[in-house]
Amino acid sequence: MTAPSWRGVRRLALLVVVSFVALQLYFLARVATMAVLDPQSTTFQRSEAWRLAVDSRPHAWRQQWADYPAISANLKRAVIAAEDSGFTEHSGVEWDALEKAWEKNERADQAAEQAAQRAQRKEAKPTTRAPATRAPKVVGGSTITQQLAKNLFLSGERNFLRKGQELVLSWELEAILGKRRILEIYLNEVEWGEGVFGATAAAQRYFGVSAAALGAQQSAQLAVMLPAPKRFEKRPGSAYVLGRASTIVARMARVDVP
Repeated sequence: MTAPSWRGVRRLALLVVVSFVALQLYFLARVATMAVLDPQSTTFQRSEAWRLAVDSRPHAWRQQWADYPAISANLKRAVIAAEDSGFTEHSGVEWDALEKAWEKNERADQAAEQAAQRAQRKEAKPTTRAPATRAPKVVGGSTITQQLAKNLFLSGERNFLRKGQELVLSWELEAILGKRRILEIYLNEVEWGEGVFGATAAAQRYFGVSAAALGAQQSAQLAVMLPAPKRFEKRPGSAYVLGRASTIVARMARVDVP
């Protein structure tokens, strides 16, 4: 076999660059439309709908858009206090949190490598069964803007390439939409349980009220659920949720909303 010509290599490199630029322009156009049009669904929501359809699991999909003034200020403060205390100040990314996440990923990589080495040594012993090792997860240190970028456009796969795209999208969201619109879309699209998306659906599902009527304690409980809504929806009034909610309520008075 002959080595590929430099001309072929240059063409391939050019194709990669053009494809990357075209993808970024596509994302940029999608973000720009959100300045005037509410998104109908997110990539994450579509994947969830497909998963439920494949599993033939009956569910009631709950989602109803609420404009920014129709969402309780309590919920806005609670979510910011729980998920991203610097939301109104950063430009989409908390670099200190990202650096800490990077360091945590490095330690996880080292631990995984050491575990693999121990497993290989044990495999040399015929009477010992080596334990399975798992690849470490890529920890994100995500802001609300980053979470929205991921849910809107990206897959749930965790790797550094996807993380880089998430950072680019976060910058675009901040530059084009601004804090108020980002928070409005986030609160209308985020998951609060199986088939439960957005503040209106969550308020009705767990408290039987509108998104505008959510009190401080109710809002804090919903904020606690965000990292793992499918787990917490089974016990939304558990001791952990209530205890963590009390901490969030105490922080809410110090939170500025856009």
